[in-house]
Amino acid sequence: MIKLALTKGRIEKKALDLLEQCGYDISPVREKGRKLVFSCGPLEIILAKAPDVITYVQSGVCDAGIVGRDTIMEQGGSFYELLDLGFGKCRFALAGIAGTDFYGGYSHKTVATKYPNIARRFLDSKNAECEIVKIEGSVELAPILGLADAIIDIVETGDTLRENGLCVFEDVADISSRLIVNSAAMKLKNGEVSAFTKRLSQALTPGK
Repeated sequence: MIKLALTKGRIEKKALDLLEQCGYDISPVREKGRKLVFSCGPLEIILAKAPDVITYVQSGVCDAGIVGRDTIMEQGGSFYELLDLGFGKCRFALAGIAGTDFYGGYSHKTVATKYPNIARRFLDSKNAECEIVKIEGSVELAPILGLADAIIDIVETGDTLRENGLCVFEDVADISSRLIVNSAAMKLKNGEVSAFTKRLSQALTPGK
């Protein structure tokens, strides 16, 4: 049996659709109520928040997990990233008030974000000396209220940015959902993990 941690929410729905496409009976999860752990034949599915998916996989209490690359980039960890599952696609972007030049001038800049580690690596790669302010809620408010010169956040359609008078200055990274696997499980459950990965891969690339 493979213990699989799934990120609750939008990724959960897409992941369940994929697992169903692979032939797994995931009806117990569809009818979940308030349960968080489900027996689905050869899979035991655990629903968790994205950061916890990584914690569970890295610690070995789960063999594998499905989580967004945004969480992987921000949190890091020791595990194998085996498959790009292709759903949950969006991007990290540097954005700010339309018509302003973030890189222009000599003044010290401030960037607001929910992802300080990703922001720091990106800004360092640009040799941009910036203060990073961590925001938990609507990051778009930071430049509007004058707290920050720009934000680094997840962008899907860009509608929220435009409606708030903001625009993308630069793309930072593409994001999608990934299959991650515990390092020990790769050795101790190699056959099961390989078979599971193959089924997912075949469902993602029908005809191959």
